[in-house]
Amino acid sequence: MNVGVGTDSLRWVVLVAPPMRVRDWQDILDDVADESTDAEGWRGVAGQRRGGVGEDLYIGHPAVGVYHLKTYAKNPYDVRGVGARVARRIDEDLDPLLPGEETPGRFAVRSPPESEDAAETMATRLEETVRVHAEAPTTPDDFFEDVMDAVESPAYGPMDFDGYGRPEELDDLAGTFEEAEELLTGELDDLIDEDEVGRGFH
Repeated sequence: MNVGVGTDSLRWVVLVAPPMRVRDWQDILDDVADESTDAEGWRGVAGQRRGGVGEDLYIGHPAVGVYHLKTYAKNPYDVRGVGARVARRIDEDLDPLLPGEETPGRFAVRSPPESEDAAETMATRLEETVRVHAEAPTTPDDFFEDVMDAVESPAYGPMDFDGYGRPEELDDLAGTFEEAEELLTGELDDLIDEDEVGRGFH
């Protein structure tokens, strides 16, 4: 809650921020895919959850803000999780916590083709992209970006990822969004308890 003073009336005005909306992690990715912004502008940080099964993921875009997702594998074929938008923009405090272009890791959000014809067109473009890069000098970054264009990825960019631990920035982001961290942790723990994942895959 933010409290301020009205300059005209000098009356105290209480501004209450709207409650954070916790949603299924796939719904969050659908939002990311639907955002009308430049696809290559996204950045991400991901790693193991602190003190629990599963993974943490933050993804952000200057024109969209930052999302936090928490996921776990119910079984090798079924990933479940929750997420929420934790910031409406990336300010000077958040910018250093998200990776830059020099980060070697990359991530992408994938949207399935809308039809069989669209799938065939996409496959042809991808085949041509791979052929061109195989026949000419290229860089990993150029190849990645051209492949993302070929498959029409709606969101992609650099990612700092640790599959066995946690990048330092994950803890910094968790501290920055402490209330969201606690809320999402509770929601994910409820899912894990409901699925009895502690007893093994189901």
